[in-house]
Amino acid sequence: MGLVAALAIGTGVVIAVARHVPGPGLSPAIASRTPDPKHGAYVAVLGDCVACHTAAGGKPLAGGVAFNTPVGAVWSTNITPDRDHGIGRYSLADFVRLMRQGVRPDGRRVYPAMPYTAFAKVSDEDLQDLFAYLTRSVAPADTADRTGPWPPHWPLAFWNIAFHQDRRFEPDPHLSAQANRGAYLVQGLAHCGTCHTPRGVGFQERDLDGRTNLFLSGARLDGASPVNLRGDAGDGLGRWNEADIVELLATGKSIHSAVLGPMGEVVADSTQHMTPADVEAITVYLKTLGPAPAAEGRATFAASGATLDEIKAGRQTDPGGRIYMDSCAACHHLGGEGAGRSLPSLAGNSVVLASHPDSLIAVILRGDREPGAAAAPSRMAMPPFAWRYDDAEVAALATYMRQAWGNRAPPVRPSQVREARRALGIARSRPPG
Repeated sequence: MGLVAALAIGTGVVIAVARHVPGPGLSPAIASRTPDPKHGAYVAVLGDCVACHTAAGGKPLAGGVAFNTPVGAVWSTNITPDRDHGIGRYSLADFVRLMRQGVRPDGRRVYPAMPYTAFAKVSDEDLQDLFAYLTRSVAPADTADRTGPWPPHWPLAFWNIAFHQDRRFEPDPHLSAQANRGAYLVQGLAHCGTCHTPRGVGFQERDLDGRTNLFLSGARLDGASPVNLRGDAGDGLGRWNEADIVELLATGKSIHSAVLGPMGEVVADSTQHMTPADVEAITVYLKTLGPAPAAEGRATFAASGATLDEIKAGRQTDPGGRIYMDSCAACHHLGGEGAGRSLPSLAGNSVVLASHPDSLIAVILRGDREPGAAAAPSRMAMPPFAWRYDDAEVAALATYMRQAWGNRAPPVRPSQVREARRALGIARSRPPG
């Protein structure tokens, strides 16, 4: 009987925790404030709501964007004011609870692919304005959310207990007001850590608010390797000045690198539309971050002309180097310097030097295209090479780029390319014609 009782009690506790609906954490004073939907539209830009909640070919903010997680695919939800499928029946408290705790009014929990772990830091006022915008200025869409029995949602109650921090942003007294504004955006609305901070065993961000140098130190996520945004001179922003970062966020490219993959959507839908003051605040904050933790194999860069000298002397025998000269040098040049901002430099490029080479492999395999920001409307494209080179050849090419022109990063293995092909759904087949 003792065992039966213990199991019954344990089951009751599990059910109670799973069904618990937390409070939204709103200040009572917010009830007397008049919300500002126009500012709420800007909050939606800061939070990049469009990129995650608007599916290709779908209605704006009607959800349906798929995210791969370690437990299966989940889809973004409809956040239009539709009363049956969206948030049209939500109260402000319901909305804030979802944003801060990841819990819907019916008690169903959302996966932290929706970054409530970051949005918990957002102020009452910004969330109130965002809610006013979504419910008053967005057209309702009768698009049903895509859900299923798997992955289960109730275990997230225990995930929150273990990993979630439901606390608002607290300014750092050691930072300027401008840097604190940047920190509020980076840690909260812009949720940069969702992609750029490494994950732990529970797929949780290992630092949510910059208390350690793991925050924004680069990660591996869904077939990509979001880069290190800390002060490292190799794979980070140590050699970038504030103007370089501002330029990248406004246009998608700078003298050092160009965005690719999901970051292209961030520039297209969010950062290029931010006010200059907010972009500058973000850059000021990022430049306060010291280097990432020292680790074996962390990349370094020291510009060197030895690679170009080898080529000019006819001593280039590296297989990856031969592939580079055949397929890459016409755009990126033999010295890896690229062509200004039109064709990114590969020497000292943080994507090339990232601890995980996933993004580099992905761009070689499937190519990419610049986001085409208003300040830089041309959309230069890189062609895919998955059809042309096998796994060993792509690995040799990536390794060459990671070890040429002063780049010093670990080699890429054919097995890593093979894994990337599977993840991206890319086979080696020649294009039609």
